[in-house]
Amino acid sequence: MGKRNVIVYTSNDCTHCARVLEKLSDWNVEYEEKNISENREYFKELQSKKIYGTPATFIDGEKILGFQERKLKQALKIRSDETFFVDTDSMNFS
Repeated sequence: MGKRNVIVYTSNDCTHCARVLEKLSDWNVEYEEKNISENREYFKELQSKKIYGTPATFIDGEKILGFQERKLKQALKIRSDETFFVDTDSMNFS
């Protein structure tokens, strides 16, 4: 997997921001954090994209708002560990 351009806009005291950063770290993904609470220019950058909340993650230009683990994995091409269980007792085979 090639190196991806990952930028995460965060703000202070944002639990969803912390979750995004934690997952990226767990997956050994390098990222650039731009805290809009601490840097007015980052806030203006985010507003110029018509986004007014955090977290806002950009992976190779693809925008993911909030904490959406499945979308983050898809954008990063990380295989999900989830398996699907099919309850055959509730299926109708007739």
